[in-house]
Amino acid sequence: QVSELVQFLLVKDQKKIPIKRADMLKNVIREYRDAYSEIVNRAGKTLQEVFGLQLVEIDSKRHTYILINNLPRVEGKYLCRDEEKEKMGLLLIILSFIFMKGNSVKDSALWEFLHLLRVYPGKQHQVFGDVRKLVTEEFVRQKYLEITPIPLTDPQEFKYQWGPRSEKEISKKDVLNAVAKIQGKDPTFWSSQYSEAEA
Repeated sequence: QVSELVQFLLVKDQKKIPIKRADMLKNVIREYRDAYSEIVNRAGKTLQEVFGLQLVEIDSKRHTYILINNLPRVEGKYLCRDEEKEKMGLLLIILSFIFMKGNSVKDSALWEFLHLLRVYPGKQHQVFGDVRKLVTEEFVRQKYLEITPIPLTDPQEFKYQWGPRSEKEISKKDVLNAVAKIQGKDPTFWSSQYSEAEA
């Protein structure tokens, strides 16, 4: 059961979609539900030791889990496939923007910022495809971003924040250092971000 669960989690993680306890029970653990936590703990240990992946519960009410990469990162380089690398690059740019703006940005500000990078929502991008879909659906489904409607706005506006996967996988210190490098400034230049990143 343990090795079957490890394989199941690895396959599920390819799409970076959170994994539900109900799916683990239904597809893998089946009649061994009494041993659920033992099986999950052992699978977690195997993932950690063999693949450097950590099984993390991101929602204790809905019992959903994600795998996060625990292998040491080299200066902001994430281990992933090529087409994933470009998407991760865009995601890191978006996360940096949100972090530097105080951890929350309006959708209009985000699209304006992406315009400056010549990335337009609603226009096919040769690397990212449909950018709006990538940002509002894929990154949200993968729990990298969270979008919440801003009350009493007409037309409806939304705010973007880091999702639970980003909080677990991405270091704010790395993000701040990267921004500081690009801007040619010392990270301490941004005092509130600096103290948050050091916390």
